[in-house]
Amino acid sequence: MASSTWITPSYFASTSLHHFPSNLNSPRISFPLKNGSYKLPKHPALTLKAFSSRESKASVVTKDTWEKSILNSDSPVLVEFYASWCGPCRMVHRIIDEIAGEYAGKLNCFILNTDNDFPIAEDYEIKAVPVVLLFKNGEKRESVVGTMPKDFYIAAIERVLKS
Repeated sequence: MASSTWITPSYFASTSLHHFPSNLNSPRISFPLKNGSYKLPKHPALTLKAFSSRESKASVVTKDTWEKSILNSDSPVLVEFYASWCGPCRMVHRIIDEIAGEYAGKLNCFILNTDNDFPIAEDYEIKAVPVVLLFKNGEKRESVVGTMPKDFYIAAIERVLKS
């Protein structure tokens, strides 16, 4: 197998351990299976970086903090609905991080993992991610669906701030 070949889950299901290439060296990651584990070279494309509050200027909101942080907020609020496995969400997250810094004191920015807090996403009819919702006085005022340029988010924020 060439080093540029992608190994899919179907490959794992159909391959026994003795068919797996033994010449793989370098740092490794394991994919545990019933009968042992296969080792693969570590590759940036195989690593999913999860969001965490330590990496973000936007705070994490959950179903437990939703009412206090979003619905009862005295300030306008931006919420990014994302999933950790979503590539476009990571692009939007970087934009929201910039906005959180630029609008500090005028707008509270939060991120919500839809996989962990599906009932909130369901309440707001979030069918796909990324979605950014803007709230003022506990009411949804604006939404930006999908990955958009920063100007789209700024325009929506400015409309909410002026309303």
